[in-house]
Amino acid sequence: MLSRLDLRGKTPSTAELRRILPRGGVDIDHVLPAVTPVVEAVRDRGAAAALEYGESFDHVRPESVRVPASVIAEATENLDPTITAALTEAISRVRAFHASQMPTDATLEIAPGGLVGERWIPVNRVGLYVPGGKAVYPSSVIMNVVPAQEAGVGSLVVCSPPQADCGGWPHPTVLAACSLLGVEEIWAVGGGQAIALMAYGDDELEPVDLITGPGNIFVTAAKRLCRSVVGIDSEAGPTEIAVLADCTANPVAVAYDLISQAEHDPMAASVLITDSAELADAVDREVAERYQVTL
Repeated sequence: MLSRLDLRGKTPSTAELRRILPRGGVDIDHVLPAVTPVVEAVRDRGAAAALEYGESFDHVRPESVRVPASVIAEATENLDPTITAALTEAISRVRAFHASQMPTDATLEIAPGGLVGERWIPVNRVGLYVPGGKAVYPSSVIMNVVPAQEAGVGSLVVCSPPQADCGGWPHPTVLAACSLLGVEEIWAVGGGQAIALMAYGDDELEPVDLITGPGNIFVTAAKRLCRSVVGIDSEAGPTEIAVLADCTANPVAVAYDLISQAEHDPMAASVLITDSAELADAVDREVAERYQVTL
């Protein structure tokens, strides 16, 4: 059942809204003591430590950190054609948008012979984290890889957690999405140990210069611990969504919008803002009926 907050007939200030509206919960400081030893161990012992922690946390250990080309090829060949078509279309649309974002260099002569300029130079090597476990996120592959490719990044590695029911490798749909984008280097590592391994590498695995991609609070904490070594995108909190709808909205569509974000993380926040009690009741019923099925 959805929790309800009735603000009808009231005009709360911005300060009041920030106090009372639900937000995705995150307290990185609380988990730093648990994540710090992981990062330090991976810094000192590389892939061996990352695999040990993965086995301890998730009870799965892949045969190797790097996913073999044969495993990636098999995942791509076995992918449902309708999913292949959907991913291909998504890649095309995302690429078109990010191509339009490309900045241009600028030069200005501020005095005779005095030039001030700005140059945009792509990062040399980027590590892209794709979460797994509660759901499958090929969208995270697309939304991280395509911008990097359009920016001209020279080298990419995707990290995604190994799955016990996928032969100890990342989910096949994630692998196939990487293949469709031409990504050949995929590491079967998840959690904070994946962030640390991308940041520090080892004798056989080349570290990266920048790490991007979503993850849970442990992934975020590892980013904080590694941000003095590599660049990071942000310390993003749990997923949040706010749906603004009136009585004409389709409660099924609203419910799925809320569920699509709630499934990411137990600390995620999915909020419906409406002036219609009838819509709230209908969405509540739909969420109760569909949430467990979706998960």
